[in-house]
Amino acid sequence: MEIVKTKIPDLYIIKPQVFEDHRGYFFESYNKEKFLQLGMDQNFVQDNESKSMKGVLRGLHFQRPPHAQGKLVRVVKGAVLDVAVDLRKSSPTFGQWESVELTEKNKLMYWVPAGFAHGFVTLEDDTVFSYKCTTVYNKESEACIRWDDPILNIDWKISQPVLSEKDLEGMFFKDFDSPF
Repeated sequence: MEIVKTKIPDLYIIKPQVFEDHRGYFFESYNKEKFLQLGMDQNFVQDNESKSMKGVLRGLHFQRPPHAQGKLVRVVKGAVLDVAVDLRKSSPTFGQWESVELTEKNKLMYWVPAGFAHGFVTLEDDTVFSYKCTTVYNKESEACIRWDDPILNIDWKISQPVLSEKDLEGMFFKDFDSPF
């Protein structure tokens, strides 16, 4: 496994070692010992999976402390543009975002630590998205920042995504008071 640093501290792209032959492929999507060797001491307590048609945008979601979640995300089938926004008010990259394309072919993973909003847009039909969380879901602490916030100005590479009611009603970044 290899960690690729992004321009935002603590936000990483993870390249697994993939073994391929005539039968298919094999890779470790998670190995606690290897993550520890890479300096990532996380305790994952919940796994989630979603399946979406092309053009579905989910996000920008986060949970407030004390239920803030770190997420290790990847694509099992299909492709997404995955986005993380730094919500840590003391961070020099507060309000900045980073994106990466995660696909079933490149098998990249994205480590999104607590203190970030997270979202993705599906680039293919029947995309299966999987992620590990460091805390369990807590409805009372969940929040959402608008995907099309003018301050964040995220390039989602799509103009009219398919959205949930929750995502349509997300707050604007200017109204966000960071608890991180």
